Amino acid sequence: MGSSPESIDLLIDAHWIIPVNPANCVLEDHSVAVRNGRIVAVLPRARAHAGYVATECVALPRHALIPGMVNLHTHAAMTLMRGIADEMPLAQWLQGRIWPLEAKHVSPQFVYDGTLLACAEMLRGGITCFNDMYFYPGDAARAALDTGMRAALGLIVIDVPSAYASDADDYLAKGLALRDELREQQLLSFCMAPHAPYSVSDETFARLITLAEELDLPLHMHVHETQDEIDRSLARHGMRPLERLRRLGLVGPNLIAVHAIHVSSEEIELLLQNGSSVAHCPSSDLKLANGFAPVAAMLAQGVNIGLGTDGSASNNRLDLFQEMRQAALLAKAVSTDARALPAHKALSMATLDGARALRLDHAIGSIEPGKFADLTAVEFTAPDMLPCYDPIAHIVYAAGRENVSHVWVAGRLLVEDRALKIAPKNDLEKLAILWQNRLSMETKA
Repeated sequence: MGSSPESIDLLIDAHWIIPVNPANCVLEDHSVAVRNGRIVAVLPRARAHAGYVATECVALPRHALIPGMVNLHTHAAMTLMRGIADEMPLAQWLQGRIWPLEAKHVSPQFVYDGTLLACAEMLRGGITCFNDMYFYPGDAARAALDTGMRAALGLIVIDVPSAYASDADDYLAKGLALRDELREQQLLSFCMAPHAPYSVSDETFARLITLAEELDLPLHMHVHETQDEIDRSLARHGMRPLERLRRLGLVGPNLIAVHAIHVSSEEIELLLQNGSSVAHCPSSDLKLANGFAPVAAMLAQGVNIGLGTDGSASNNRLDLFQEMRQAALLAKAVSTDARALPAHKALSMATLDGARALRLDHAIGSIEPGKFADLTAVEFTAPDMLPCYDPIAHIVYAAGRENVSHVWVAGRLLVEDRALKIAPKNDLEKLAILWQNRLSMETKA
């Protein structure tokens, strides 16, 4: 007699499973078995139904199942500023519009409401984890937990006072206290998040290095976003920002360099040799006219690159399907090589490579036994998704977030048939209109 079937919580049957690891693998008519929020097996459908008895079975007959996507850089609460500062270069955008608005309006409630709106948008677009950098990270954490989403919380540090903190020491103290309070939450992880080299002093960086190493946390920071940033660093410090960070000891495996647009071949080598990662945000880079990151060159050297949306105020969408396609097309155009950044690599950047940068690749980013069941289903039934010759290429070049049908985080169903399964307690439309009315008064003044 054969052994009895094992009991599990969830069995998902999909037409295609794209595990991301191994690369370029497409499993047809396979199933994912889930118990206690983790994947226990990925195997052919017939074997799955013979070997497991599930509390819940989900059939995805015309879908591809991919890992939940990882948004490697965003300012989630800035959804409340979506479209409030369009058609501006970065310096004017920041100093003339965003920073004055933040000074007047950012509060714990602003961050909670904005992050709640962001989580709803990201989940419906197949994003299951986001790496955040903003004020009041505890309120961002509350919004993420209330929607069941996974978040890497940036413990922001900047040498400018705000309603959240009075100085660098205050930012650090509040961030570390939050980490101590929430460190046992399974869905949360943490990063040190100094804003940028131009807004953080050498003295503050020295403290951050010690803490990042002591706590083994990623170091999430805007780096080389504009040429102006580099010119000002040369004038003030006599060196480019990355060189300053290198001398201070910040360029290492902890570093997630956000944007990294204006990097030389020597700086690419520096990032590679030190095991640093890059958060590539192509739509934001384009919208703010900051330039073209040499992504194909970085990938050719072996630099780990994940994808980020940046915030809604500089992108207007928290949409990693758009970022995958944008990244792949830009890499080809900038390098004049149609083979640069192939579809599977773009998908890996949106999933496993982002998880790797956050030191979470042991737990998420691919569909493998032992990892959390953070999963996104993409439906291939709409006319604009037909025919399909290569499901991986289709995910990157044809699909959009509107094709996402189901999303799970740690085995918990959060999106079903394109609708949020766990409705936020607050009415998101009313929240958005409330904040729009408040902020609109400032822009008309």
